[in-house]
Amino acid sequence: MTLIAILIIVLYTLLIGVFIVGFFKVKEFNSNSDTLSNSFSIIIPFRNEVENLPQLLTSISKLKYPCEKFEILLINDDSSDNYNSIIDVFKSEHSHIILKVLDNKRQSNSPKKDAIETGIQHSKFEWILTTDADCVVPNLWLQTLNSFILQNAPYLIAGPVSFPKANSFLDHFQQLDLSALIGTTIGGFGIKNPFMCNGANLCYRKDIFLKLNGFEGNNHVASGDDIFMLEKMNAQFPKKVFYLKSYDALVFTSTEKPLTGLLQQRIRWASKATSYSNWFSKFVSMLVFLTNIIFILSLIQIFILKNARSYYFMVALMKIIIDFIIIWQTLNFSKNQKSSLWYPLIAFLHPVFILNTALLSLISGKYNWKSRSFSNKQ
Repeated sequence: MTLIAILIIVLYTLLIGVFIVGFFKVKEFNSNSDTLSNSFSIIIPFRNEVENLPQLLTSISKLKYPCEKFEILLINDDSSDNYNSIIDVFKSEHSHIILKVLDNKRQSNSPKKDAIETGIQHSKFEWILTTDADCVVPNLWLQTLNSFILQNAPYLIAGPVSFPKANSFLDHFQQLDLSALIGTTIGGFGIKNPFMCNGANLCYRKDIFLKLNGFEGNNHVASGDDIFMLEKMNAQFPKKVFYLKSYDALVFTSTEKPLTGLLQQRIRWASKATSYSNWFSKFVSMLVFLTNIIFILSLIQIFILKNARSYYFMVALMKIIIDFIIIWQTLNFSKNQKSSLWYPLIAFLHPVFILNTALLSLISGKYNWKSRSFSNKQ
């Protein structure tokens, strides 16, 4: 048991160490072009988001980009709230902005993928840009993307996502959890082996999406519009997939409340892991899962096995330190450093949460999202 624990934690430490190096290899990008030549179709699926739509639309109205060079495509996924009144008010106050509301055309087990494909079918611009209805976008979002496109000629751009300044303990917990994910995401791009991205800030060329037959092949999985598209793009065009590491392109999303909502969200995220086609994605997922098991067992063994106490203490300490390094990098980038003060406590709670989420996803495969029930075993 001791040797296995040490072996797993050493592999994990090396892996996260590689991601830390990769994080710094992705240089921060600063927009330096006055040529605003690219046009964007912003696709936003929504379902009962009457509380979130106003702040999203307000942030879009503040974009510093020519209005004729972007359009908003709101895809209604069977909402039952009074979203029309919000959109009507926005249209009346911002008639210069192109905004269309479309009903989702359900064709698969994935409402999100169907909504994006519905939007793409009605889009008129070259670049598809997706975000979520509970997000707030920065005013230099399109300007930064445009400059990045002109400089790098990409096919897919993964952008950064964060939470606003945290208020509650649950907010800080999610901030640290997301920071770990974003840090490893950027690190993966830095080592030329991208395996994660976030659909709340994802941009790709429409013609390449169509060339790859969109989400064909993974429509049976309810979630994963972002990662499966990344896998497809990276498999065919590895030199055309980039990460946009820029604070000016940072999209803020909402934390989940209450804890049960967070748990359901993370089960949804974990449910797509078994469908990954990238071996590296599967390797990382398995190693993270095993490391969290070893961490919990090590804490128990510290109090049980007096002779091996020092070994298990070192195992737990290695994970705590290496995780903090990559989390701190991301918090520093997103300017949310204050959440790091909660790390000493969350470092012990987070492995329990991760293990619980993974087991629920593997055993039942069921979760609820947006008042719907899904299963990854369908």
